[in-house]
Amino acid sequence: MNRRTALKLVTVCTLAAASGLSGGAFAADTIKVGILHSLSGTMAISESALEQTALMTIAEINAQGGVMGKQLEPVVVDPASNWPLFAEKARQLLSKDKVAVVFGCWTSVSRKSVLPVFRELNGLLFYPVQYEGEELEKNVFYTGAAPNQQAIPAVDYLLSKDGGEAKRFVLLGTDYVYPRTTNKILRAYLHSKGIQDADIMEEYTPFGYSDYQTIIAKIKDFSAQGKKTAVVSTINGDSNVPFYKELGNAGLKATDVPVVAFSVGEEELRGVDTKPLVGELAAWNYFMSVKNPENTKFTKMYRDWAKKQKLPNADTAVTNDPMEATYVGIHMWKQAVEKAHSTDVDKVIAAMGGQTFKAPSGFTLEMDPKNHHLHKPVMIGEVKANGQFNVVWKTKEPVKAQPWSPFIAGNDKKKDEPEAN
Repeated sequence: MNRRTALKLVTVCTLAAASGLSGGAFAADTIKVGILHSLSGTMAISESALEQTALMTIAEINAQGGVMGKQLEPVVVDPASNWPLFAEKARQLLSKDKVAVVFGCWTSVSRKSVLPVFRELNGLLFYPVQYEGEELEKNVFYTGAAPNQQAIPAVDYLLSKDGGEAKRFVLLGTDYVYPRTTNKILRAYLHSKGIQDADIMEEYTPFGYSDYQTIIAKIKDFSAQGKKTAVVSTINGDSNVPFYKELGNAGLKATDVPVVAFSVGEEELRGVDTKPLVGELAAWNYFMSVKNPENTKFTKMYRDWAKKQKLPNADTAVTNDPMEATYVGIHMWKQAVEKAHSTDVDKVIAAMGGQTFKAPSGFTLEMDPKNHHLHKPVMIGEVKANGQFNVVWKTKEPVKAQPWSPFIAGNDKKKDEPEAN
């Protein structure tokens, strides 16, 4: 090696180290970012749109000059709705592909399966979906809702005059950690509001379940006992399609027994005849129908993207809450990297607290300075005949997340910030 070549190499290495641009994430002059979503299996109905949103956002950032002058290079894997495979794919992204960050997971069981990998390898995960709380990880930023930003306000609405003053509740979910923990919180909350166990029915079905006739017959019987009844649905994935179809077939209308869903948005309703479901409810932190300049830009960008990528049914492409949370998370990560002048995980984590972003919801969202959760508005929408939602209630300001629900014993002693690994 001659002296000039050696000097040039030293200069490049010194600049890279000074900028925090060391490591495999910068191979070929790009920053690799991982996308970890199910593109097949029972969760593909929900997660495929998040993969596309992440790719769209990365393309948008690259068109604007990238991150610190580097283009983002997406590395997409398909864990195929297989929970152990999520852990394998996360390890591949961090160890082999050397990504700087991962955007992914939907179900809590998939998130729980990857957590040990992110801890061990000190990776960084942005998780974009509402969840049950009871978790606070140094290596995770939660851009979806905690229970006090979705589940509790939804039940409050059902208890209120505007929401029909429900006196009996059916807690219906897919059988895994998110519905069971959320319903544990909701049962305790309902007790605090004077609702007895005799007026709470709790039912769970497996992932991919499709035969809802018996359960809907049970709901009809439960609701026929003289008290206003509401259903809180934490059904996830493609099971929502047969559930809502059966609801329509059974003639169970929103005026009789309203259903408020926590995992059904515009994307899931694309596969359903929504006319019989008019008036059914969903609680989220964003709906496609909200009117503001940021959302106009976001929805147009996604529709244009869907057509350009020739996605299935691109002409009816919709946006939803976890898509917005994905979009916000990627932009906040970019801002944190630029603040830290580095993709180093610990430096980015330190820079994330207090990041703000004007979101498509119309609100400026803030990443809490300590607890790794976004402050988010809460919205309740009614299904319209066209599969969109009419927002019937929303908070005036973003709400701070409570990762540790006060309705679970012992949580008052837990810290509102993650422990170091």
